[in-house]
Amino acid sequence: MNKIKIIPNKLNKGDFVRIIAPSRSFTILSDETKDYANKRFIEMGLKLTFGKHIKESDNFNSSSIQSRLWDLHDAFSDKKIKAIITVIGGFNSNQLLSGIDWKLIKDNPKILCGFSDITALNNSIYAKTGLITYSGPHYSTFGQKLYLDYTIDYFQKCLMSNNPFDISPSEKWSDDEWYIDQNKRNLMSNDGFLIINKGKAEGTILGANLCTLNLLQGTDFMPSLDNSVLFLEGDCKSSPYTFDSELQSLIHQPGFDDVKGIIIGRFQKESKMSSNLLKQIVQTKKELNNIPVIANVDFGHTDPKITFPIGGTCILNAISSNSISIKITKH
Repeated sequence: MNKIKIIPNKLNKGDFVRIIAPSRSFTILSDETKDYANKRFIEMGLKLTFGKHIKESDNFNSSSIQSRLWDLHDAFSDKKIKAIITVIGGFNSNQLLSGIDWKLIKDNPKILCGFSDITALNNSIYAKTGLITYSGPHYSTFGQKLYLDYTIDYFQKCLMSNNPFDISPSEKWSDDEWYIDQNKRNLMSNDGFLIINKGKAEGTILGANLCTLNLLQGTDFMPSLDNSVLFLEGDCKSSPYTFDSELQSLIHQPGFDDVKGIIIGRFQKESKMSSNLLKQIVQTKKELNNIPVIANVDFGHTDPKITFPIGGTCILNAISSNSISIKITKH
C-alpha cells in the first residue's frame, strides 16, 4: 500500500532552488544553455544554488553513486532549499535507489522536479515515503531562448500555486535540437488531444517515462497501481514495437486491474509512432477496453511540456473529441 500522501510546500518568490545531477552531469550543458536557464529562474523570482558534485563527469557523462547520493541528501536536508530541480535526464538514476535515506526525505518534504530518467526517482520516492514529486522541466529545459511560455506557465501553475488547474493543448510544438542553434526553431501545429478509448476517470497520477518506470517492476520501489491514472510517454527510441511491449509489461503488473485511465504524452518524430499505430496498440489490449485512454498530451521528450504531480490527483473526462478535459486537483 502507498503511504499517506505528503504535499510539499509551494514555491514563492525569493525561495532557494537547488540544482542536482542524479543522472547526467552539468558539464554536458553549453554555457549558453546555462545562461538562459539562470535568467529564467531569476525572472520567476527564484534563487539558484548548485549541488557540490554536479560538475563531476565520468565515462558515462555522470558521476559516482556516492556523489549523486550526497547531493540528493544534502538538498533535502538543507532547510533553506525549497525545491530541487534536476540538471537533465540520462540512464542511471535508478542506481541511487538502494542508497537513498527515505526517512530523511519523508522528514524534509520539498519539491523535486524532472522528467525522463528522473521517473525512477519520482515514483520510488512516492512509493517509499508518500511524498508527491513532479514530472516537469529539467534545469536544462529552461535553457531554451524561445517558445518557453507554455512550459513556464504550467511549471508555475503546478509548483507556485495550490489551485487546481486544467491542462489544455499547446498551440504549437517542437522536436528540434534547439540547443544547437537557439535562433533556428522548427514549430509544428498541434492537433490537440487524441481520444483512443472514451470514458471518465479519477485517480492518483503515476508514471511518466514508460521504459524507466518499468525498471521498478518487481522491486520495493514500484508504487501500487491501485486507483491510478497513468501518465506514460516514450523517447526517440520508443518505436511502436518497443512501446507496445513496454505497455504490455506494465499491464502484467499486479494491481493493473485497478488502473482507472491512461494519458499518453506526445511521441518524438524519430519514434515513427502514428495515431493509427498507437490506436492499434491500445485497442488490441483487452485489459484497456473499459478505461479511457487519450494521447498527444504535452509531456515527455518534445516541447513545450506541462508539469504534473506524481502522487497527485487527476480527473480525466474524455467523452467526445470536442470535450476532453484533464484537471489536476491535488498537487
